[in-house]
Amino acid sequence: MPAALTGISSMATRQLLAELAARWQQHAGTPLAIESTGGVDAARRVQAGEAFDAVFLAAGAIDKLVAAGAAVAGSRVDLVRSPMAVAVRAGAARPDISTEAALRDAVRAAGRVAYSTGPSGDHLLRLVDRWDPAGALRARCLQAPPGVPVGELVARGDAELGFQQLAELINLPGIELLGTLPPPCEHTTVFAGAVCTASRRAGEVRALLAWIASPAADDAIRRHGMLPARDTTPTTPDAKEPPA
Repeated sequence: MPAALTGISSMATRQLLAELAARWQQHAGTPLAIESTGGVDAARRVQAGEAFDAVFLAAGAIDKLVAAGAAVAGSRVDLVRSPMAVAVRAGAARPDISTEAALRDAVRAAGRVAYSTGPSGDHLLRLVDRWDPAGALRARCLQAPPGVPVGELVARGDAELGFQQLAELINLPGIELLGTLPPPCEHTTVFAGAVCTASRRAGEVRALLAWIASPAADDAIRRHGMLPARDTTPTTPDAKEPPA
């Protein structure tokens, strides 16, 4: 059996890539070993030259790795679109989040609001700053440590609301999903893959990325709360930055 292709990803695509790794081995005959960690840590390790063949991160983070010479120029392939969602502890009251005003009021009423270190966390802080420029709401926001799902903080009662990628909340025990964010607050992150400069198996990685981006992986992608990147049919309205 050939040596495994190695990769590193953020937590957002961890469960999806674990399923696809098994299917890739059946398809190509090559094992695929992917380590998942916080996105910031994953990017740091790739940029430091750690020996991975592939990297899977938000598209913007991939572009930064390409600019830094840590990922191969022209190798980025957009794979999935992942909407942002909100969760509460299982059995807790379910606040209305159907409109921006309702979502804002739910955040204001929460004692603690948990968010991630990734793109969804950045977006949540932009919303909070827009709703309360004075900073009182931001002071009640609790950032999950890198690699720790926001849902874990919600499940154990450290926060009343949790904001993160739907894919990272969808299968966690101890929480209930309220849904994705309403317009104009919705936010969708594109996750991509690329060949690491440290890899000596660029051709195999390119084949892997093309396979994930093909219809062969669509069923798994949708089952994990995401859409194929090439599919523009929204599960929620198209993502946009909050208006000024």
